[in-house]
Amino acid sequence: MTPKQIELVQASWRQVQPVADHAAALFYTRLFHLDPSLRPLFRGDVEEQGRKLMAMIGFAVDGLWRLDRLRPGLRALGERHAAYGVRDEHYDTVASALLWTLQRGLGPVFDGETKAAWIAAYTALSSVMKDSAKVAA
Repeated sequence: MTPKQIELVQASWRQVQPVADHAAALFYTRLFHLDPSLRPLFRGDVEEQGRKLMAMIGFAVDGLWRLDRLRPGLRALGERHAAYGVRDEHYDTVASALLWTLQRGLGPVFDGETKAAWIAAYTALSSVMKDSAKVAA
């Protein structure tokens, strides 16, 4: 990721934070619309899961300047997700739901450059998770 992309992701995420609960609800609604088969993977309270998701995204966004420090946690998260039944193709569905949520929530702020920055961030983070899931299998 370029420094400009990191700045775009972090600046746009700051705008999401005040409405994080709503963003999480939008995300999961969209995710389950895109792939209803994912719903059973979420056994707990979806609102609680949404809070965890928003916290995890915030942690990752804050750490984009030092991806090396995020890698161990991302590897562990990827291994846990694999144990839950998450497959590689699910990451694409999550990306689609996330980008849709950001577009809906940010409106014109989520321009082409910002979208490309989020794609770069998601790809960098999810690649580590997917690779660790393969190693754990």
